[in-house]
Amino acid sequence: MTENSSPALALDRQATLTIETPAKPPREKKGGKGAFNPTVHGLRGIAATMVFLAHVIGGLGENVYPQSHSYLSLTELPWNFGRWGVWLFFVISGYVILPSVLRYTPREFALRRFFRLYPLFLAFSLLFIAMNAWSNAYPEVNSLGAIIPALLMVNLLTGTEQLTPNAWSLSYEVLFYAMACLTAHVALRRPFGSAADRVASVLLAAASAWLIYRFPAMAFFAAGIVARLLDERGLRPSGAWHPLWEVVAFAGCLYFGSVQHYGFTQKEMGDPHAYAMLFFTAAYFHMAIGPNSLTARLLDRPAIFYLGTVSYSLYLAHPYTYFAARQIFVHFGLFGPNWPLSLALFLVVVVPVTLGFTHIVYRLLERYPYQWYFHERVFHRNRIKSAA
Repeated sequence: MTENSSPALALDRQATLTIETPAKPPREKKGGKGAFNPTVHGLRGIAATMVFLAHVIGGLGENVYPQSHSYLSLTELPWNFGRWGVWLFFVISGYVILPSVLRYTPREFALRRFFRLYPLFLAFSLLFIAMNAWSNAYPEVNSLGAIIPALLMVNLLTGTEQLTPNAWSLSYEVLFYAMACLTAHVALRRPFGSAADRVASVLLAAASAWLIYRFPAMAFFAAGIVARLLDERGLRPSGAWHPLWEVVAFAGCLYFGSVQHYGFTQKEMGDPHAYAMLFFTAAYFHMAIGPNSLTARLLDRPAIFYLGTVSYSLYLAHPYTYFAARQIFVHFGLFGPNWPLSLALFLVVVVPVTLGFTHIVYRLLERYPYQWYFHERVFHRNRIKSAA
């Protein structure tokens, strides 16, 4: 299987990153390192929703209406653009993780990342393993050689597949976390005077460059780090030009994100469109997170803030509700030749069901383990900082 051939649900798979947040968004604290940025949180929710809807649209095209040229032609652009949410998540990760690796020791950083991501990931991975062991629908991942690297989240390095739908990008995330933490600890926390520290820093820089070369999608994390550094220094276009450049950058994302379905593999990097996608995504994110940006004003809604809070759960949970709803519709013959009506009816059912399931999953498997271990929320009201 490949990155684009999701096991279990025939879905493209994606990763996201979330933080624990209070029920109502706090006021943004301007200018301080690690200050919580509600626009970044809102973009997280938008990205997760984009991926969810893209999977619904693309999944029905692949599994229900593969012979309908009208369906495929009209849904190709939104299906492609939904993948952009993955790359936006990677930029967000680079932006929010930098303060975390500087704030915590490597041990505490690793523990916080583990309890934030792994319980939910493990639950859905075990569910997939059990389903696949029973059905053998994907025999190529029905072996210890595929299961163990997937559970350890090192499958990117072993060249094997992830298991639970959408989790392929978690392997990118975890690899980025490890490199960011090691680099910060060696190059910034420890004295840089010894020869051993200098050699270690050079080796880490070389390893980071190799990872970006080997896995070009890692460049989005680097773009997020650059955005954080620029944001903390207030470096962005002047107020008069800011809205224009923000619109231009988003238009670039919309166009280049829609014309094809990017994988950002090595073989695709000969295509100039891939570099344009990277540039416009980084530029738009930098413009969007600025104070009083157009995006900030559009996303200043409690519903968007909530989607940002549950985005990780939404990302991992929605393939299962989509698959179950699709099976029910097929069983009862609810997918008729009038595909616009069928798609609308399917969305009316699958969206609220998915949001309800997401909320339960979020409370039980995402929020509870972290609070149980650390006896605190990931987001602290009293200091208005992101502790992603």
